Amino acid sequence: MSANKLFISAFALLCVSQIAFAQKKKKGAEEIIIVKTDTVYVDKKPELPNPKTYRATNTKSNDITHTKLEVKFDWQNQWLFGKATLDIKPYFYPVKKLYLNARGMDIYKVQLVGAKGNSDLKYAYENDSLKIDLDKEYTRNDKYTVFIDYKSKPNELKAGGSQAITDDKGLYFINPKGEDKSKMPQIWTQGETQSNSAWFPTVDSPNEKFTDEIYITVDEKYTTLSNGLLTDSKKNTDGTRTDHWKMDLPHSAYLIMMGIGEFKKVLDAPWKGKEVSYYVEAKYEPYAKNIFGLTPEMIEFFSNRLGTPFAWQKYAQIVARDYVSGAMENTSATLHGEFVYQTERELLDGSKGEDVISHELFHQWFGDLVTAESWSNLSLNESFATYGEYLWQEYKHGVDAADAHSYGSRMGYMMQSSQKDPPLIRFEYQNREDMFDGISYNKGGQILHMLRKQVGDDAFFASLKLYLEKNRFKNAEVHDLRLAFEEVTGEDLNWFFNQWYMTGGHPILDITYSYDDAAKQVKIKVEQKQDFEENPLYKLPVYVDLYFGDGATKTVRREKITVTKVSEEFVFLSDKKPALINFDGEKQLLCIKNENKTTLDYVYQYKNAPKYLDRLEALNQFKDGVGNAAVYEVAQLALNDKMADLRIKAM
Repeated sequence: MSANKLFISAFALLCVSQIAFAQKKKKGAEEIIIVKTDTVYVDKKPELPNPKTYRATNTKSNDITHTKLEVKFDWQNQWLFGKATLDIKPYFYPVKKLYLNARGMDIYKVQLVGAKGNSDLKYAYENDSLKIDLDKEYTRNDKYTVFIDYKSKPNELKAGGSQAITDDKGLYFINPKGEDKSKMPQIWTQGETQSNSAWFPTVDSPNEKFTDEIYITVDEKYTTLSNGLLTDSKKNTDGTRTDHWKMDLPHSAYLIMMGIGEFKKVLDAPWKGKEVSYYVEAKYEPYAKNIFGLTPEMIEFFSNRLGTPFAWQKYAQIVARDYVSGAMENTSATLHGEFVYQTERELLDGSKGEDVISHELFHQWFGDLVTAESWSNLSLNESFATYGEYLWQEYKHGVDAADAHSYGSRMGYMMQSSQKDPPLIRFEYQNREDMFDGISYNKGGQILHMLRKQVGDDAFFASLKLYLEKNRFKNAEVHDLRLAFEEVTGEDLNWFFNQWYMTGGHPILDITYSYDDAAKQVKIKVEQKQDFEENPLYKLPVYVDLYFGDGATKTVRREKITVTKVSEEFVFLSDKKPALINFDGEKQLLCIKNENKTTLDYVYQYKNAPKYLDRLEALNQFKDGVGNAAVYEVAQLALNDKMADLRIKAM
């Protein structure tokens, strides 16, 4: 899914080496602690684990090019009555059958649409699959159209879902009979991962993209929202209205959405002529621009930073009641859980939604414009959206704020990794929902930051631009990302992608510093301590900063080293002993490190090293109190740190 369908974060400012074996997950504004326990078997014969299964990208035999839906609703029974017209062509090989996902439906009619009228097709409907016998064999040079008359009954589906997405019935009627006077009746959809096929027949796979249009018939009092543009709204004689929404750019089935209710639509300043709008309940109409008002600036910033303008016809955001996750990046129409609702007074204490809003918006490029071809490659969606939060924080609030946000995300990954730490790109998993975790989100965001530091800003953003342009309105796998970076940089980056994307784990480093006064040499010994049966031997390009002097006389000398061995020593000539040796001066490595620094080293580091993480790392060493005069001095300084969390830590 999407942002933050799962936010895994831990903003407790702990040392990495002291992480508890608990997993923090944050959905929207809610934080849930999940403590893992050992499995207890009650039978004498424990169940054997499922054998590993390679999760291949879905094979494409028939390709849907366009979907037209005509839908109306029975609010009392919580049904959708639908008519679907699908334009299809064989992908490459000739076909005689069409297989569609259709979960828990009543199928009334399946027909081939012809110039002289429709003709019935034979079909079998079982196991949520609609298997249709075509009237003849079609080749890749042919096109055909299928019509399906059906009823969707989402509440009769077997309950499903996961920790990240708590329900998977696709179509939701909220307070449909109006019995709860505190909650506005509404209908909304949730498509990721494979839930939109609960309300319209389709090929429900991320690597199936098509254009669509939806005719939504509702009582006149209701407002509707879907992807693309509202092209027509027609009043009917029975007190209903039919809205025609049209998306004329291809996108994946799971990104199609509907939102229906007595919403108030609030228009913001358009972006380059494209509508920017917010759909909220009447109570929050006065605050809609306070809640979402940074959106136009975000669209402008991301468009410029990526060198790729926002592609879709509009950008709308709607807030749903009883949503089953945090938020969802439906193409051109993001849906948020109600946690983003705040009054102007509540917003004085900070925005609950800013990070989620930036996350879901960044998905409009990474996830919607270019979509992971399989759930195994989910990192191409979620890692980028997570890193989009960093980029926005860096631009809007400064690099310290971005680094603080990133640190919280890193801690979330470290907490999860104490339980499981699979590869970022996973071709083996029990359930596709398992992919929505602190690996795909948190770890992936950290890896993108390391990639940025590895190639430099100019190359990083030029590579992202190339990746987006080459795969625009298409699907991609991780190798497409690597090849874009290689084309821009001229470097072979297999080593980076192999160790960070295709292998699990992270390095554990023991780092020892010394100075040989006789030889005038600074020596740094680095040992990789991770379990090599489960983790690779890492190649780690990293900066080491040597500090000399203090205050106004301070100088910094930067050296670049590349760690490649289990144990190795790096030697630098220096006429005098450094006041501080700062390994990983950019503070970009995703690792656990143990260093032989003294208390006075960390005192110096807080006073002189420039980054938020330098200061945080130092303060984390002083958890035993301020009995030392030098530590007390640092605590006094930290009371005036520009970052509020460090001021709190100092207290």
